[in-house]
Formats: sequence, structure tokens, C-alpha cells
Amino acid sequence: MKLYDLDPSGNCYKVRLFAALANIQLEIVPVDFLAGEHKRAPLLDLNPRGELPILLDGKQVLYDAQAILVYLAGAYGGLAWWPAQVQGQAQIVQWLSFAANEVQHSLSAARLVQKFGYALDQAAAVDKSARVLAILDQHLKTHDWLAIGRPSIADCAVYPYVALAHEGGVDITPYSHIGQWINRIETLPGYLPKP
Repeated sequence: MKLYDLDPSGNCYKVRLFAALANIQLEIVPVDFLAGEHKRAPLLDLNPRGELPILLDGKQVLYDAQAILVYLAGAYGGLAWWPAQVQGQAQIVQWLSFAANEVQHSLSAARLVQKFGYALDQAAAVDKSARVLAILDQHLKTHDWLAIGRPSIADCAVYPYVALAHEGGVDITPYSHIGQWINRIETLPGYLPKP
């Protein structure tokens, strides 16, 4: 099973993190992002959006980090990571959506500007980050984990850009419940350190 990967990408990291936690073996294939390798064949044939990560498992091709997390959890992670009950699955999916929308358009966007020089609105991203972090912190005030009462792919999806918030000029220290959650994740067996 191959993961076409960019080391500093938070979306690629969330897949590597989950694979490490669930003891799923991946062959990591580094992609020359600066040379635009992801924007031409053969990678563009695998993902017409020209983005990373891309997972190749036999003939199965998946892109989008959240979709890859669901696939790996369902196919290889067992019920510990992707429960059989629809209620648990729905709890996880709402946090996958949170990662793909709220986190992506706030914490991730701020990091893209500050660390990589993207032409996005830094002030708006930082402002939105405060609202997103407040939502997350409020949830974590009464929950140790984002969904199903234990670590899941929901935590793997949200964690990277929150833990890397400082790279976007966003301070998470006022959010004590988030800090405690980050510590819980970073002490899980198999934890893979941030890029």
C-alpha cells in the first residue's frame, strides 16, 4: 500500500499519524511538490484535483485525507477506530467535516500564509481560528476525545493543524482543554511526531 506524500503537509501527516497509531504499514512515496509532480501524470491520473495525499492500495485509489482515514480505519483499523454503530460513525464524520471545513479554512489557511507564503487573507484566517478553537475547546471541556469516547480517526483528522497552529501565528495556549487533548494524543502508543 502506497501513500504519495508531502512531509510538511498536515493532510498527509494525519494519514501517516493514523497509520502509525493503528500499526498499518504504508510505503511512503515522497512527491516533489515544488517541481509540480502532483500536477502531472502519473499522479494527476490518480487524483485529477492535483492534490496530496493519494493512497494506492492494489487497484483502489483514494485521495482526500478524510476519505483515506475512513478507508484505512474501515479496511485495516478495526472497530477500535471505526465503530460498527451508525451513531459512532456519524460522530466521527461530523469531526472529519470540521477538519475539512472549519480547521482547513482557519488554522490551515493561516499556516499556508505564514509558513509557505500563500496569497490568502492571514488576518481573516487567524480571526476565524479563534472561533474554531473556542468550539473545539468547549467540546473538549467535557470530552477526552472528539468522538466515541476513545481515540478515533476524528482526533487524527483535527489534531495536525491544531498542533501546528503556531506555524500560522495562532496561539493555542489560552485553550487549556485543547492542550490537554494534544498531550493525550502525543502519549498514545505508536504516536508519530509532527513534521
